[in-house]
Amino acid sequence: MPRSKEQFEDMRNATREKIQLAAMQLFVRQGYGSTNVQEIADTAGISVGLLYRHFKTKDHLFDELVAYAVEGLKRIITFFESAQSPIALMEQFVDEIYTDMINGEELAHLLILINQSLIAGSAAASQQHDDILRLNARLLNATAQLIRKGQQLGEFSSGDAQEMATLFFASIQGLAQMKVLLKNNFTMPSSSTLSAILMKERK
Repeated sequence: MPRSKEQFEDMRNATREKIQLAAMQLFVRQGYGSTNVQEIADTAGISVGLLYRHFKTKDHLFDELVAYAVEGLKRIITFFESAQSPIALMEQFVDEIYTDMINGEELAHLLILINQSLIAGSAAASQQHDDILRLNARLLNATAQLIRKGQQLGEFSSGDAQEMATLFFASIQGLAQMKVLLKNNFTMPSSSTLSAILMKERK
């Protein structure tokens, strides 16, 4: 029986996801510059020709993965800019980070991929590079604002909010790197440990 249009679309999406997953794993392990299209195709279990039917170039594939990661940054900014309680927002965010880090590698890979895009990404992606820098600045500013609000409410520790925001995200980025490097020997700190630099000690 001939396949339906929906079945063909499902197959196409499944192949595209296999390519993206393979590329992300290789970019993270080897770096963007050291990964070639043949390796991506082999890891995905497909031919190079089929890969090129989905992505015109390695740059195109890399940029699409980075764009997906960028959407995640935008969601975090929107989340932190909401009117909810600062401590409730931060606790929810830290719990989600903890859960994502212990249950899989996607978050760690996406964080590393964003860094790679700033350091050694596609030469044609200068606009994307600038967009990521602006988004990172917005994310730190939104986090600092949330910390200041929490400090005013007596929920967060005292200190320079911008420095605290920078240290908080540097620790998450560092944990992502360690997870990839240490693999099964990696131990994810608890949610309370991860947020200790921000939260006021509860009596």
